[in-house]
Amino acid sequence: MSHAVIVAHGQPSDPEPAEAALASFAQEIDALCQCVTVHSATLAAPQALEDCLDNLPDGTAIYPLFMARGWFVSSTLPKRIGSRSVRILDPIGIDPALPALATAALHQELADRDWSAAETDLVIAAHGSGRSANPATVAKDFAEKLGHLTTFKSIRAGFVEQPPSIAAAAADCGDRALCLPFFACTGGHVLEDVPQELARANFSGHVMPVISELPQVEQHIAAMLEAMGSNGTVSASV
Repeated sequence: MSHAVIVAHGQPSDPEPAEAALASFAQEIDALCQCVTVHSATLAAPQALEDCLDNLPDGTAIYPLFMARGWFVSSTLPKRIGSRSVRILDPIGIDPALPALATAALHQELADRDWSAAETDLVIAAHGSGRSANPATVAKDFAEKLGHLTTFKSIRAGFVEQPPSIAAAAADCGDRALCLPFFACTGGHVLEDVPQELARANFSGHVMPVISELPQVEQHIAAMLEAMGSNGTVSASV
């Protein structure tokens, strides 16, 4: 039996709830796997990742539940892993399969509601950053790729930490509108900031689950972990 660890940022000010939520998510992915046992750890929980890895064999796959290859994935994560012999997979947000998987989920939601894409506005609610252009670039690239795969009336991207805000992006949406939170986990931004911004815009549409919790994406993560990161992996010592 092989092993994999799903790693997320977590909540430094209150690590336990985010740690428990990630563990629950990992259990869902584990239930979809046959040849891999799936574990979890947040970077915010002191020593959680190190303790987890100390009990796992060499060759364990590390799956970063992050939306971009930013500081935490490229610097913090390798430092925390240290000299342990593991394989780090690409983060979820830059997975080339993600736009098609999200498109399938969005089309299923439209079908369930008997809505047509051409009459529906889509809001991509993302984090963004006041310090780096990379998170917004990833989200905008994702939105652009969705535009090539779908025929929504409009696709608008808004951000928590930079303009345009989610409220600005969601302004003037019709009753037939979907909001897709472009976040790795259902944390404070998704539970608080996104609803507040949508309320400011008088958004009356439907809010989808965060990208990682879409059924199509969960199935994809499980399949990828089953393959144990045979594509796009790097050594933790690099």
